[in-house]
Amino acid sequence: FANCCFTMDEKETKKLFWACFVALVATSFVFGLRANIIGDWQTDFGLSEADKGTILGVGLWPFAISIIVFSLIIDYIGYKTAAYFAMGCHIASLLLTLFANGPTALYWSVFLIAIANGTVEAFINPVVATIYKKEKSKWLNILHAGWPAGLALGALTAILLGDASWKIKYVMCFVPVVIYAVMIIPRKFPVNERVEANVSYREMLGQVGGIGFFLLTWLLVLGVSQILASLNPDLAVNGIVAVIIAAVVAIGAGIYTKSFGHWMFLLVLLTMGPLATTELGTDSWMPDLLGADFTPAQAGWIFIYVSTIMTILRFYAGPIVHKFSPIGLLVISAIIAIIGLLFLSKSAGFVILIAATVYALGKTFLWSTTLGLVSEQFPKGGALTLNGVSAVGVLGMGILGAPIMGGLQDKGIDRDLMAEHPAIHEQVATAPRALPFLGEVRGVDEDKVKKLSEEDQEIVRQVRYPNKKAAFVQVSVLPTFMLICYLILFFYFRAKGGYKPQDLSDGGH
Repeated sequence: FANCCFTMDEKETKKLFWACFVALVATSFVFGLRANIIGDWQTDFGLSEADKGTILGVGLWPFAISIIVFSLIIDYIGYKTAAYFAMGCHIASLLLTLFANGPTALYWSVFLIAIANGTVEAFINPVVATIYKKEKSKWLNILHAGWPAGLALGALTAILLGDASWKIKYVMCFVPVVIYAVMIIPRKFPVNERVEANVSYREMLGQVGGIGFFLLTWLLVLGVSQILASLNPDLAVNGIVAVIIAAVVAIGAGIYTKSFGHWMFLLVLLTMGPLATTELGTDSWMPDLLGADFTPAQAGWIFIYVSTIMTILRFYAGPIVHKFSPIGLLVISAIIAIIGLLFLSKSAGFVILIAATVYALGKTFLWSTTLGLVSEQFPKGGALTLNGVSAVGVLGMGILGAPIMGGLQDKGIDRDLMAEHPAIHEQVATAPRALPFLGEVRGVDEDKVKKLSEEDQEIVRQVRYPNKKAAFVQVSVLPTFMLICYLILFFYFRAKGGYKPQDLSDGGH
């Protein structure tokens, strides 16, 4: 294995942890800044709401390609090699974005930064789970405080630069990337606990099993199909073909591993698409969705406020996880997230601050505690199970969640504009486009809206924003599904006498 064995002292362990933390900050810094300049991109590149959803989605789901690929090979090539690859992709993607001359170039630049982000996740999660193997949930929560911290810093940068062009704002993304590169380069990395415990590669794959590989492959094929369709619509992969390819891989994986996959891991996989859309999908749309009640700058401050709450709470996750257990915390978080989203959909004015606080409390621990749960219950899965849940999450959100959120908004705007103002609708409606589960959807052509009179532009705005806020209600269905899954796990552990992490020295699962 590429990682040589060595003993890390506490000082070196802390340096490695903070290097991983800042690397995560760098990934979400871009995300937070992008959420606040997506309106500028819509204007400059003529994007519909569904187009925006696709761009925001491709900023996430290709993450799964790199996180899966590196999870399969990272024990052989070494964590530092993965880190160098991430640095190169980050720099290349930032440059490509700055020089983008149209929607296609923008799409590919955002795609590349998602590849970089996935590579970062591929090495930081197993590293932290290994160096803090006795307190995984606590330290993975602290590590993932870096995500909302980066979101807040990215959004703050966008706001403080005010009326500056989006390109000037985007240049600031180089700052955290350079800092994490400087911190990572001198570090030494440990051997993953799975490797150290001599758990075979086949056993690692068996934790995911045939069914797990079916889900991963199906979503990956849909993701690749989206890439091909962006080049030429005729290259899109048929849905039935995607299922067949996934089935072939699943059968091969099942035969090789002699496993369908652990039922608990598969149940967690099913929650990840909804979880990612609940957290990341809503984060993507938050400044835009609040536009009816606040100026862009005010909406950005709410985004920062929510992210700051998440950062602080994750830093103090240790005692909370200890009190409720990871699965108990997930149950509580899902309930609060449902309440928060419904509250956001009905709130107006500064009451939204209260609703946003409730929403932040709900979503704070979902992703990081799920990682803690998986690392504690499936140590034999090594980097693959730990990163596989993240991969399924961003694939489900990016391919389905974000575009569907945008498509639902487009559908509602199209319906109301056609019913109430047919003459305006005829002038601004785009050609229909097919979206998953929604069928044909028409958007609003921003260039045509600009050509309307000020009075008609105001009518479009008044039709648009109620449909944007309605997205919060639609998203609340997702944490409801997650809650059902978490309750199944909660009562399973309760029947077994309580939650207990698995230890590879005791045989694990």
